[in-house]
Formats: sequence, C-alpha cells, structure tokens
Amino acid sequence: MLEMGWVTKINRAVARSPVGYYFRLQGCGHPRERKAHFLTEIRAGLATFFAMAYIISVNATILTDSGGPCVCEDETDPTCTDNEAYGLCLNTIRRDYITGTAAIAALTTFCMGLFANMPIGLAPGMGLNAYFTYNVVGYHGTGPVSYQMALTAVFVEGFVFVGLSVLGMRQWLARAIPRSIKLATGVGIGLYLALIGLTYSAGIGAVTGSTDTPVTLAGCPAEDLADGVCPGSSKMRSPTLWVGIMGGVVTCFLMMYRVKGAIIAGILLVAIISWPRPTDITYFPYTAKGQDSFDFFRKVVTFHPIEKTLNVLEWDLSNSTGQFGLALITFLYVDILDATGTLYSMARFCGAVNEETQDFEGSAIAYIVDAMGISIGSLFGLSPVTAFVESGAGISEGGATGLTAIVTAICFFISVFFAPIFASIPPWATGCTLVLVGSMMCKVAKDINWSYVGDAVPAFITLAVMPFTYSIAYGLIAGIFTYIALNLTVWALEVLSKGRIVPHNKHLKDPWTWKVRGGILPGWLKRLLRGKKDFWRADPETVDDVRKGTISSGEKTLTGNGNDVSETVVDIKTEPN
Repeated sequence: MLEMGWVTKINRAVARSPVGYYFRLQGCGHPRERKAHFLTEIRAGLATFFAMAYIISVNATILTDSGGPCVCEDETDPTCTDNEAYGLCLNTIRRDYITGTAAIAALTTFCMGLFANMPIGLAPGMGLNAYFTYNVVGYHGTGPVSYQMALTAVFVEGFVFVGLSVLGMRQWLARAIPRSIKLATGVGIGLYLALIGLTYSAGIGAVTGSTDTPVTLAGCPAEDLADGVCPGSSKMRSPTLWVGIMGGVVTCFLMMYRVKGAIIAGILLVAIISWPRPTDITYFPYTAKGQDSFDFFRKVVTFHPIEKTLNVLEWDLSNSTGQFGLALITFLYVDILDATGTLYSMARFCGAVNEETQDFEGSAIAYIVDAMGISIGSLFGLSPVTAFVESGAGISEGGATGLTAIVTAICFFISVFFAPIFASIPPWATGCTLVLVGSMMCKVAKDINWSYVGDAVPAFITLAVMPFTYSIAYGLIAGIFTYIALNLTVWALEVLSKGRIVPHNKHLKDPWTWKVRGGILPGWLKRLLRGKKDFWRADPETVDDVRKGTISSGEKTLTGNGNDVSETVVDIKTEPN
C-alpha cells in the first residue's frame, strides 16, 4: 500500500503539471486525455529501448558488409575479404555506424514523442538495411549502385516523403488500404518480428536457411554454421539458444503474474549472464571478433565520433543518372509501403487509430518526422530510418503517449556515450522478447473478415508474405495486388452480367471506397485553398455539426454538406491494447 501511495502521488503530480497536460496523461484535465500514467510511460519507454537496443550493433554489422566508403584496391579479390587495410577500414566504419545509429534513433524518436505524441521508436529499419546493403550497394560494394550514390538516393527519398506527408498522400494511402489488409499487416508484422527473434542476426538462432528448405530448425553453435546452414548433428545444441529460451520463459511467467517491467527484466537477466568470458554462453568468446567486442565493452564510457561515413553523399550525377534513378525508385517503392505500413500498424496497436476515419491524431506530423529522419540519417551514412515494430514492446507495457518515445530517445542518446555497454546486449537476450511482442500483435487476426474470399485471401497473403520474404513492403504489395485482382474481376463480372453473376456471400464483404472520410488532402491545405487566413487553425465546431453527427469527441473540425470541403475527424481511442 505504501508503494502504491507514492506511485499514485507521482503520477498525479505529473498529470496535473504542464507536462501531463501536454502529453494528455490521465487526470490532466485535457478533454482528450489518455489512460496513461507517468511511471508507466517511463517503464514502457525503457522496454521499447531494450527491445530496440540490438539495432545499434546489428545495423552496424549489416551496413559494414556494404563496405561503406572504404575502397578495395586488391585487383585479385574485388571483395577484399582478406585484405588487412580494408579490414581496418571496416572496423572504423562499424564504430561510425554504432554512433550514427544511436544518434539518429535518439533524434527521430524524441521528435516523434514531442511533436506527434506517439509511443513509437524510430531507427534504421531491419530489412531496409539488408536491402540497402545486399541488393543495392552489394557486399563490399559489388552491387549495381555505389554506396555514396545510394545515400544520395536515400536523402532525396526522405524529402519526397516529406512532400507526400504534407500533401496527405501517405496518410491517404494508409487509410485507403482495405480494412482486411490493414489488419493483416499488423499480424504479418507480428510474424515478421517473431521471425527476427528466432534468427541468428537479432534473435536466439532457432531457425536458419537450408540447402533443401527455405527455413529449417537451427540452434547450433555459431562455429558449426556452414554458409548459414546448420548441420543436423548440431541442431538445438547451442547453449545461447537455451539461455535465450530461459529468458523468454521467465519473461512469460512474469507477464502472467502481471509483474511490472517483465520484458526489461528478461532482457537484462540474459544479457548479464552472457557477459562473463570463461563460459559457453559468453558474448565475448576468445576469438578475434570476440576480443574486439570485449575491448570495446571494457571502455564502458566512450564517444566515437563519426569519421568516415559523415556526409559522403555523391551529387555529381552526370555519369551516374541511371544508378541514381535505380536506387531512388527502388527505395521509394519499398520504403513507402514498409515505413507507412509499420507506422500505421504501431498506431493501431497502441489504440490511436479511429475506426471511423481510419486515421490517428498527429498522423501528418508523425509521417513528416519519419520522412525527415530518412534524409538526416543518410547524412550519417545510414540506410532509411523507419518506425520500429519493436515499439510494440513498450506499447504492451502500457505506453500510450509521446513520453514513452521520449524516454526511449533519452536512452538512445545515453547509448551514444555508453555504446560499449548497449552494443553488448546479445541478440539472444532480445530474441524471445520479439517473439512475445509478435504474439501480442497477432491477436487482431480474429478481426479479419475470413467469411469472404475476396477479403480473406488477400489478408492471408499479406500476413504470410511478410515473414517469408523478410519484407513488410513485399507483403503489402502482394496483398494489395491480390485484392485488386479478385475484387476487380468480381465487380467486372457483376457489371457485364447486369447483376446475374455475383458471389453468393458478397454481402459479407468489408465495404471499401477510395473516398475515405476526410478526403485526400489534409485539413490545413483545404482551409488554405478556400481562403482561410489562419489556415493552420482548425475550424470551430458548431451545435448543428454535433447534431448531424459530423463531429466526434476528437479534433474540432467541420464536415461539409457535399459542397464544402471536409476534414479528417480524429477521436483517439484512449485505452491502449
């Protein structure tokens, strides 16, 4: 009771302060306050950070494979795999990527929390970094586009996204996607997240590729992997696998008994167990790579300035127009669906999406922050920044406001100076956490319309392709094209047959129209076009509007009678999932 007393006092004191009112904590007196408490937001922010912390080292490892700005001068080996000078350059840029990843995550996540008031963390995206490294730049720069040119394309892409966000196109895209596919996107991201947690790069190493099957059971020690394949005699014999599973089981039991901070406790337990060197589960084995990691870990507190990857964009496009165009187009089509879909799904997971308007409060600001992060990150030498599905870890801990993101951002800022510590959280410490968060995100599968094939099949393809292709964007593309093919054919047959050829249960189909409520253009632009001088201010609501039901208890906005322009109405669902 004593503990509950001081917790309640702190929560109430902060809620009644200007900070509580700005972030709309419960008890702040704001007309649209959320069911969020200050200490819960702090715990949620820590949970998100510890679930995302692996990106500091994993992103650095993946981007280092691109070779960055390092130049290979070995004519006999274009990849310079065994070149000592090239290897030393790679060590330097890996440190650069660690600093850059932590810095851009801190900046963009802080802006997301402060300006958009959303509990969503941002960082260079998993999947996007692999696409950047292995598909665009290529291993050690052997791909079709140079590293510098790829960064230039990422920089331009960010500003293209800013324009699309300001004009409301990204918001419209997220809202216009059929309901079944949007729900399936959340499930697909959950499965994608679980797969990340089960792999070697950022998880416990329970699955890997095989020569006979795309994915197979793994769990063998890293030294037994042969080209990523786990031999049958070594499967499930990795001690780190079982330590990770133990941490996941402990986390599950703590969650079952509603222990606060269960996710953080599970991650820290496994990480601390994995730090001592003379064990089979150490994160610092007596190898060249392990010694290098341990030497960095022993520094504890250090700041490594970005030396080689800062502002290396290539602006001379005279002889590289084709390369630049290829990089820009590929990043645009992959990232617009990946980033937009992930951000929207996280907004839905935290209960911020209004089911009537299919939008969430502050969506324009959230998408602009995401877009600006892409361009700024490219100046640090990084692949595209995006909303992180690991934000679900904090949301599942009760995070519902921007305070969660701000706490996560502060942790990332600290990690710039404590990079040796945070970069030493092993992937098997967070792997089971990602699986648990994925399981929580899959609960919306029950809301998908499984009764009508035109909705069910595109939804299933969406949620299945995401983990199987390791790409959120490809899942959305496959689902949308399947939806169009099925439902456009049904519509055409119905029109041509004058209503005689119609599926027997078409009445069960989810309604869809591209004319989503609020239209395509954002409210500020509509007010500007109709001559409103203070176009940045929403129109005041009227009694008639309330009686007509055109205004909900959200933004003070107007909806016209068919002649006047209308504006998106947002009514935040205050209780987080």
